[in-house]
Amino acid sequence: MCAERMQRIVLAIILGVNMGLAVSNVQLAFLIQLAVIVLLLIGGFTGKCLSVEILKQFLPSCDAVDKEKK
Repeated sequence: MCAERMQRIVLAIILGVNMGLAVSNVQLAFLIQLAVIVLLLIGGFTGKCLSVEILKQFLPSCDAVDKEKK
């Protein structure tokens, strides 16, 4: 498993949990959604995603995994 793929999986889990929270705790769901939006905007404008940078400390990059396979 590589960092970029794991980031997408974690993001999907966060969004799924957030959908469940939207029914019971709207304020918390709003704050989580706002945090995800801010992180995605920062990553889009700067080209460096904070969550991927953190995950790269524990998992290899997808580029490194692809080079090992060749």
